[in-house]
Amino acid sequence: MKKHICNVDFFKETLSEKDFKILSSFIEKECGIQMPPSKKILLESRLRKRLRALGFNNFKDYINFVFNSNDGRYEIVNLIDVVTTNKTEFFREKAHFDFLLKEGLPNLLPLIEDKGIIKVWSAACSSGEEPYSILITLSEFAEVNKEIRDFYVLGTDICTRMLEKAREAIYPMSSVENIPFEILKKYFLKSKDKSLGLVKVIRELREKLHLKRLNLMDEVYDIKDSFHIVFCRNVLIYFSKENQIKIIKKLIRHLITKGYLILGHSETVLDSSLALKRVGPSIFLKLGD
Repeated sequence: MKKHICNVDFFKETLSEKDFKILSSFIEKECGIQMPPSKKILLESRLRKRLRALGFNNFKDYINFVFNSNDGRYEIVNLIDVVTTNKTEFFREKAHFDFLLKEGLPNLLPLIEDKGIIKVWSAACSSGEEPYSILITLSEFAEVNKEIRDFYVLGTDICTRMLEKAREAIYPMSSVENIPFEILKKYFLKSKDKSLGLVKVIRELREKLHLKRLNLMDEVYDIKDSFHIVFCRNVLIYFSKENQIKIIKKLIRHLITKGYLILGHSETVLDSSLALKRVGPSIFLKLGD
């Protein structure tokens, strides 16, 4: 891809109303993420790094490159990466993990097939904190429930940059400071260079996380498995109500009957067409077909 020569102060560059509408319409259509006029400054800020990387003088030239050039299709992934929000932490909304240990996983034991494998999908896995929190929970449960012979988590996200971070599984010490010491010692390795202040998830857990890029707005999800639990937390709030329902319907196609759908605490399901029953804080049981 050709890099352009750039002689511009990026911090003075602004999006015209016309260019903002082009980008916001594309982002909502492609990703489902709503971009009202109030997000214009945020979009400008995040896209400036792409102008710098490619050497464009202004947003207009960048947009023309993305939508009207042969190489533009490769830039679309980077465009999506910089506009998606990726706030996460280990054991975020801890009540969900407590529910799984005390009630959810015990209830699922009779539904586990002969192979004894629990399958969980983290449908907006970001940089990996959520799926690794799930894996730790599954590991702790499997230790005292020998019916569980194995387990794995599918982690999907639209952002390739976040998927790579999840694959690396390296995190700052500050991100694990609230994890109990025994759990931290058991599932994380400290960097040999203590001055770096980094930890890495142990290989045994990393090998149980399967990562895949997926856009929740896709008409059909390229996923063959059915799961006992599906996490889709704190991402639906960025979609319209109509798209939220469409996404949930697609998610639960990959959820076994009497499996659990877990959403974020600020997200609700209020559509009677969904075969779901609320059984906890943002926790839903899939009913029979």
